[in-house]
Amino acid sequence: MTIDHDAGYRFLFSTPELVRDLILGFIPDEWLHGLDYATLEKVPGSYVSDDLRHRADDVVWRVRVGGEWVYLYLLIEFQSGVDRYMALRILVYVGLLYQDLLRRGETLADGRLPPVLPIVLYNGSARWSAADDVGDLIFPRYRGWSRFKPRLRYLLIDENAYSDRQLASLQNLVAAVFRLEHPASPGAMGELLALLEDWLVDRPDLRRMFAVWIRATLMRRAEYRILLPQVDDLQELRVMLAERLEQWADAYRAEGEAKGKAEGKAEGRTEGEALALQKLLSRRFGVVPAAVLEQISNAPIEQIDSWLDRVLDARSLDELFGPTACG
Repeated sequence: MTIDHDAGYRFLFSTPELVRDLILGFIPDEWLHGLDYATLEKVPGSYVSDDLRHRADDVVWRVRVGGEWVYLYLLIEFQSGVDRYMALRILVYVGLLYQDLLRRGETLADGRLPPVLPIVLYNGSARWSAADDVGDLIFPRYRGWSRFKPRLRYLLIDENAYSDRQLASLQNLVAAVFRLEHPASPGAMGELLALLEDWLVDRPDLRRMFAVWIRATLMRRAEYRILLPQVDDLQELRVMLAERLEQWADAYRAEGEAKGKAEGKAEGRTEGEALALQKLLSRRFGVVPAAVLEQISNAPIEQIDSWLDRVLDARSLDELFGPTACG
């Protein structure tokens, strides 16, 4: 089964347990936390607008509110890169969703439309910087025009905003997904798989789902450079990864050495290994400070080799380079 990144997230969030944990773990709203998530239902996510242009939304759910069938729709839009006009896209998607509800006669008892909570789940490497309200994208050229601007805000969940410690404290499935996207080390990956095995001991369907997604995630990542046979069980995947996950660091070192050989110079090998180290640091810790990059660029090959040997087990940049360089 081949899964690209966005399709992989849609695959995961096709289950009510993941949607529930997303809301309970990452949306600090007491009203939402009090809903009956046993009533979550997935609803059609493909709409045809009035001019017959097709739009397929990612994942849409509804949940029962109180004792009545009042619907709250959750529209989840997955992003791996910052889209400046995401707020406009969300406005269009919500409008198409409402048109579809009208066609199907799924308004509230008094004819009004149900509320929609638009969620942007972002998993890119840079911090999200786009406006979260469509009104902020529109320039009010003349005084008084602001009252005619459309207003629609989406809720952003940025994986980069959470540390591994914060995610570990949540102890829910979505937090585990975020941690698996950016594991602190190969050992941490194994620990996360063991946790999921324990949490899902009575859910073979979810164990299989996570095994398929994790395998696809590992194989599409250039930094791992590993091939895995088809697996459908977390325990089997964990045993298999115990040996193979260490290959990702070796692959980066090999890339650096190959660059050095190709150039036939000692500085070529140093440059290649420095590049490999920077890639690993960026994957482990996010944006690498300029002071650290300067320290790497001025270091001899022996020092870079030492950092490469320790980077998988280090808990922070400070541990590798000292607080002065990272300050």
